[in-house]
Order: sequence, then structure tokens, then C-alpha cells
Amino acid sequence: MEKKLEWRRLDNSAKIFPISAGKKYSTVFRLSVVLKEKINPRILEKAVNIALEKYKYFKVRMKEGFFWNYFEYNPKSPIIEEEKEYPCKYIEPSKNHQYLFKVTYFDCKINIDIFHTLTDGNSGVIFFREIIYNYIELSHPDKFKEELRTVRKVDISTEDSYIKNYDKKAKGKPSTRKAYKLKGRKIKLGAISAIHEIIDLDKLKQECKNQNATITQYLTAILIYCIYTENYLKNKSKRPIKVCIPINLKKYFPSNTISNFFSYMTVEAEVEENKLKTFEKILEFVKKEFKEKLTQEEIQKTMSNNVKLGINPFIKAIPLFLKKPIVRLSYLEIRKYTTTTFSNIGRIGIIGKYQEYIEEFFMLIAPEPVEKIKCSACSYENKIVFTFTSILDDAKIEKKFYEFLKEKNIPVKIESNGVLDVISSKIK
Repeated sequence: MEKKLEWRRLDNSAKIFPISAGKKYSTVFRLSVVLKEKINPRILEKAVNIALEKYKYFKVRMKEGFFWNYFEYNPKSPIIEEEKEYPCKYIEPSKNHQYLFKVTYFDCKINIDIFHTLTDGNSGVIFFREIIYNYIELSHPDKFKEELRTVRKVDISTEDSYIKNYDKKAKGKPSTRKAYKLKGRKIKLGAISAIHEIIDLDKLKQECKNQNATITQYLTAILIYCIYTENYLKNKSKRPIKVCIPINLKKYFPSNTISNFFSYMTVEAEVEENKLKTFEKILEFVKKEFKEKLTQEEIQKTMSNNVKLGINPFIKAIPLFLKKPIVRLSYLEIRKYTTTTFSNIGRIGIIGKYQEYIEEFFMLIAPEPVEKIKCSACSYENKIVFTFTSILDDAKIEKKFYEFLKEKNIPVKIESNGVLDVISSKIK
């Protein structure tokens, strides 16, 4: 008997994405795992369906209401197919059995592309990890007899943690200066370049310790330095280089939601005005920005500011068909205040017994016409993978990033999807 359809509201962040998204602004991120064996598609399909029975939150399709979009139960099975498209492309629901995520495979790799309306990166890892566990168990039933007979406990909710933790008294001050935009010729035919810089985590930690910096601070500083030397200088801009850094709000507020629950901080580097022309000065500046902005009070202000828009009585009362053009124009305007985004979801923890089957993880986020390069990172065992996704037809920033790490005697190797193979091969 088919399950009765249920419906659910979108969380406060999720409301904006379906209105602003499209082929140019996909708002899709990808998680990938490389296993030590070739993927069996039939087993993968079974693994995904088992995960969906446990995480029913993902077994949904999106519908249009009068005022906002909403989720309802999706009775169809998801499509599992070989990877054919570039990463993080817009997910067309009508071609994907209405699902808001897409699982693909190639050789030893499994990918999940997720539309940000569904969830954020940290919660996406929870669902993806369940798929991986299921796949490994089904592929090696003799070694996972007990695991196949038991069910891993799930302690999650679908609450809107933004509304729960919103403070109407918290007032932040949005930036008033537009950001420097990366310049350069775009890759043709809508292609997306993905370059992964696989870094020795122990060596990177030691260097960060020497500099009294966190890994995210250190990598952010390198990124700003590379943008400055390889793109900013020749264009003689006076606008600040702004890096948007997503924040996992579960670290600051009580929540076990599987829905979106993230905010962001912006590192705003006035390179010329503050004479931040060396890496050392940029790093000190970044550390100062983190210290001032990554506090409970400042995070509360930014988060609450974003919530105010979603619960504004005037905006709520506008029918969805009228909201769409307003939100799209607002979204395009907001994008002008960021040069790039760098999302570090940190360590992906895997139960010990499963680790021997896994080589590495990647995270990728969709570049767009305004933020032509976006960056992401995740770590597993002694590797941290820093990924550039780009629509620019050169890899100068990526190359400089690689060279910088090598100069610091931090081992790093390159993998790419081949879009800029001629260039990326030079930095191997």
C-alpha cells in the first residue's frame, strides 16, 4: 500500500533557493567518495533506497504553494545513473523523478549532487554517509553480517532551527561595499572545471600551528593572496576581496535538524587601503577578522537578520508568483557583495570497519556568473582536499595556490575533471 502523501514547510534558508535558482545559479553542491573498488550500480541503487527508508526527509518532491514552495512525499524511486554531466549542475526535477538530489557513479566514485533547498553540506554528509555504509555492507555481506541485521540509530528532526533560535533584538550591519569580481574569459559551452588539491593534513596542521592559525584561517589567507597576485593586481581594482565563509550553526545553537541550519561570515580584505600586499599581512588580517566576527553575538546577529526577511509579514503576504521577480533581483544584488565562497565542512568521520574500503572524499560547490570560482574543503584520515570549481578558462589562481603550499614544504597533489587539463597538468 502506497504511503499517504505528507507535506512540510521549507526552512527559512530553503525558501529563497528555489525562487532564485536556475541553470546559471544552480545552488547545488556535490559530495563525492572514491572507493577502492569499482562501483556496482545495482548495489548502489539498493543502498540509496535503504538510506531513503531511514532518512525519509530526503524522499520528497517540491511543490508550489500560493505563498511559498513546500515539500511533499515522493512515491517514486530515485534515478541512479553513470556520471555524464559536469558537477553541481542545476537539477531539473522533471528529469530526475522530482527528486532534489541526484546520485551518480563513475568507475570507483559515487557522487551525490544536492539542491541547497533540501539541506546544507553538514547534513548532506549524514545522508551520504548512510548510502556509503549501506553500499559497503551490501558489497561485502560476509564481513558485515551483524551490520546488515541491525539498524544504525538516527537522532534527527526536521524542525526549522532558524525560527527556534531567532532573536528579534539582534541587529547586524550589512556590508555597504561591493566586492571585487574575478576577471577572465569564461569556459565555453557551460563547462565547469574542478581541480582538487589533495594536501597532507599533518604537515598542514603543523604549519598552521607555527602560524598560530586554524586550518580555515590559513587556507582563506592563501586564497585571498592568490586572488590578489593572479587576478586582482593586473585589473587595478580598489574594491575589497570578499570571501564568504559558511558557518555550521549547530556548533553554536542547540539543534539536531536535518534541514538547513547554516549562516556565514564575510572576510572583507581591503587589500590596497590596508596595504595587505604580502601573505603574512593577509594572514594576520584574516585571523583578526575571524576573532571579531566568529563570536556567538555576531553569528546571532547575521542569522537573525536573515530570518527577519523570511518572517516579514509584508513579504509573507505576497503571492509566490509576485515574490519570484523580487527575490531574484535581490539575490543578484546580494551576489555583488562577494568575490568568492570558501566552504570547509571539516572532517568526514567514518566508522573504523568501513575505512579500509574508502580512498578519499571531495566536496564541490557550484560556481556562477558572479562568483566565477568557488572553493570547498573536507578532510578524511590524513588528507584534506581543497577544491576549486570554476567557469574561468585558466587555472592561474589554482596554480598559485598549489605552488604556495609546495614552497611551504607541504605535500600536495592535483586531480582534476580534465576541463582545463592542459593547464592543470602543468602543476602536477
